[in-house]
Amino acid sequence: MLVTLFTIAALVFSAIIHEYAHGWVAHKLGDDTAKDAGRLTLNPLSHLDPLGSVLVPLILALTKAPFFIAWAKPVPYNPYNLRDPKYGDLKVALGGPGANFLAAAFFGLLARFLPLTMAAKTSLISAFLSGDSQALLSGVSGNFFASLFALSAVICFVNLLLMIFNLIPLPPLDGSKILLTFLPQRLRTGYYRLEPYGFFIVLALVWLGLINVILLTPLFFIFSALTGIY
Repeated sequence: MLVTLFTIAALVFSAIIHEYAHGWVAHKLGDDTAKDAGRLTLNPLSHLDPLGSVLVPLILALTKAPFFIAWAKPVPYNPYNLRDPKYGDLKVALGGPGANFLAAAFFGLLARFLPLTMAAKTSLISAFLSGDSQALLSGVSGNFFASLFALSAVICFVNLLLMIFNLIPLPPLDGSKILLTFLPQRLRTGYYRLEPYGFFIVLALVWLGLINVILLTPLFFIFSALTGIY
């Protein structure tokens, strides 16, 4: 349970970093909406969403769901204030996934170069992915580098999960705004019609397990490239 709680905490904080980055990019492009709303901060209390940051992750943990997700309150911004009217939305949308990638790269590379044997690293990763908390806690017990590796690997994994999930081109996810930037005008109207149903489509993908097909291949590829664990 301790491992599960840490994973949830890492996921929630990664979601906060994600939302902060959206506001930071918008601020750099000339929009102070997030700053004026008190959201240009890493203080968790300013970003926590009772449903997405607490209730949903807790239910998924208690029901031992095969998939974890969490989200923070979206950071507001006004696209009409952005100095780049053509690509401003794209840059703001990329800010969140970009911040998650930077966090994943930092902790992934830290995990990669920690002085542990490949066998020890692989064992810890296997225990985490299989949900074997006892094996994971046993593997890090009394070993500083093993503990640091496990923490770094989990944070890397969670940030990659959040990054790839948000790049799915369905509203309200960031991938939809990225796709809209490149869609021809004649296709945008039809795409906008998906917006009221986007959240329900995402939930359906999660509960049907189809989200794993979308996420796992790129997730494990990037995770392996960063951490060196194959």
